[in-house]
Amino acid sequence: MGQLRKAKVWDAKEIHRLLEIHAAQGLLLPRPLWDIYAHIREFHVWEEDGHLVGVCALHMVWEDLAELRSFCVLESFRRKGIGAHLARAALEEGKEMGVKRVFVLTYVPSYFERMGFRKVDKAELPQKVWADCIHCIKFPECDEVALILDLEKDEVG
Repeated sequence: MGQLRKAKVWDAKEIHRLLEIHAAQGLLLPRPLWDIYAHIREFHVWEEDGHLVGVCALHMVWEDLAELRSFCVLESFRRKGIGAHLARAALEEGKEMGVKRVFVLTYVPSYFERMGFRKVDKAELPQKVWADCIHCIKFPECDEVALILDLEKDEVG
């Protein structure tokens, strides 16, 4: 039986491995190992039999805005609710911290729409665009879809 928990510093290399697998498939953008160590407190992980099979991070962007990112589950563990557990844990943590809105940039918008997120234009997220996107290899031709969830109004699915 799997376990949801906050990441520990010794999980960084395995988180990096998971993200690299999904980045190689074009499902998310890669993150360097140093960046994972620097942001390890942002991560929730799902562990099965001593191995990480899923990960999700909540990154603070502004006083009322956070990003759900680095979100993936190994293919053989999908459709078991692991992703939903990870996302809910990150969103609940955001609520506890006083975050009002959480956004995601994704290639799978339908997954997040089922959780209550709604599509928005990336222009509505200037903090993200100028903090992170401007440094991305895909900028300004980003092909990810932006979605947002209002934690004060919307019910987390």
